[in-house]
Amino acid sequence: MGDPLFVDGIDLGVVLFVVVKALLGFAFVLVGVILMIWFERKVLADMQNRVGPARAGKWGLLQTLADGIKLIFKEDVKPDRADRPVYRLAPYLSVAPAFLTFCIVPIAGAFGGDDNGTVELFGHETFLQVADPPVGVLFLLAMSSVGIYGIMLAGWSSGSKYPLLGSVRASAQMVSYEAALGLSVAAVVLLTGSLSTHAIVDSQADSFLDWNVWRTGVLPFAIFFVAACAELNRAPFDLVEAEQELVGGFHTEYSSIRFGMFYLSEYMNLITMSAIIVTLFFGGPAPAFGPDGPLLGLGWFVLKLVVFLFVFVWIRATLPRFRYDQLMDLGWKRLIPVALGWLLLLAAIRIGQDEEWFTANGFWNGTLIVAIAVGIAFICGVAILVAMRGSDRERIDEGSAELRKVP
Repeated sequence: MGDPLFVDGIDLGVVLFVVVKALLGFAFVLVGVILMIWFERKVLADMQNRVGPARAGKWGLLQTLADGIKLIFKEDVKPDRADRPVYRLAPYLSVAPAFLTFCIVPIAGAFGGDDNGTVELFGHETFLQVADPPVGVLFLLAMSSVGIYGIMLAGWSSGSKYPLLGSVRASAQMVSYEAALGLSVAAVVLLTGSLSTHAIVDSQADSFLDWNVWRTGVLPFAIFFVAACAELNRAPFDLVEAEQELVGGFHTEYSSIRFGMFYLSEYMNLITMSAIIVTLFFGGPAPAFGPDGPLLGLGWFVLKLVVFLFVFVWIRATLPRFRYDQLMDLGWKRLIPVALGWLLLLAAIRIGQDEEWFTANGFWNGTLIVAIAVGIAFICGVAILVAMRGSDRERIDEGSAELRKVP
């Protein structure tokens, strides 16, 4: 399919159009970060019976801007034992992947039917997203992996043990949950038959019941959401910045605007991942009901985005932090087997519904493949139950050992 902007080739006008789209996309995310920080402070204050920002601007709306200006003018301290080039590079490796991931998200447009999310602006037909690569989902997974390097290199290059511990935790945590996140995305790709985010949104545009959250059976969405919380280092998975143990985590030795860039990347990633959830599972800009249109699509997209941002804040205000062994158990012993088993089950169902495939491969061969897929899914389920029983037994043994110590 591809963006119709490039149908007639690339000239100076097309290049300028892409640059303008990129700048507008960056402005959208940047303004979103400013509002999101204020929104989180206000919601947390309401949930915890506090006032929250109330002085800088009306309702404290300018508080985030004031904090940003303060960070810009603070002293930029550089540790003596730091690896200077890597120390300077690390914040950029955290910010850049967050924005590049947002570039593939369709934020508006009339999807379904003949419109296909295309709009005409200044004499050019285009999609209302910065880019629509044919391998958009793979680009998403690649950028989420690159983001790990920013955190890891920040801790390693600081020349201090506490940031290094925080970065090691971060790399282990993010790699662990990357597998579950990728398997849940694979379920969406399996049903839609495309790696393009634009095509994925278009496949959900006909009806509210066509959203991938229902078509995949809800479970891949739940796995993706939990894995996204861990990828974002959000509570209850914020062990990367466990201040009771690690002072401040991987960015302990950063100050001024470099610390501000890590702060910016955290909230930029939060907005981007919420937008990805909306795109993959909840129809993106496609309306849940009522008329369709480019501006209405933008309204629906922002509404869905705000809902998930609120849920992330709600979780932060509600749940306590996991222990590290609980975090790793959840990723490796629960989420990955469940995601793999569910993916194989969806594949078996899809093959079972494809009469042409059965005709081409023979009925018995097709039945054998379906049976194998269902069998592996069953084995994954059994593995989860065994792991859970093993964890329960370990906790009982630990409790018994503690009781025996009591005089």
